[in-house]
Amino acid sequence: MSLITWNDQLTVGVEEIDEQHQKLVQLINGLHNHMVAGDASDIMSKVLDRVIQYTGFHFETEEKLMHVYDYPDSVAHKKEHSDLVNTAVALQQKLATGHGHITMETMHFLQDWLQHHILGSDKKFANYLKSKGVH
Repeated sequence: MSLITWNDQLTVGVEEIDEQHQKLVQLINGLHNHMVAGDASDIMSKVLDRVIQYTGFHFETEEKLMHVYDYPDSVAHKKEHSDLVNTAVALQQKLATGHGHITMETMHFLQDWLQHHILGSDKKFANYLKSKGVH
């Protein structure tokens, strides 16, 4: 069962970003599936590691584009990125020390964050990129 269903509403219209968003959705859904299955914390930790690594890769892609195309709202957008990374790393550390669990609350946080970020900040950024000829 998927936590997030990819649909046209989540498409921003910049191919590279859309492909990466789809991969993030797959990774978050995979984490959710492991959580629902009640997998051991070491497995959950490894899956969360993959989500964090790919998220970092995706944020780097966006932030390079922001720099290349001189995106005027880059500071606020990058802050959203760093806030999520900080939250995810804190969870990762709790899991590694046995002081945390991935719960439905965590999964809903990731779901809400990703969907709101795509529908808000990323759509705005993508519209800017498209105005510069990037698709």
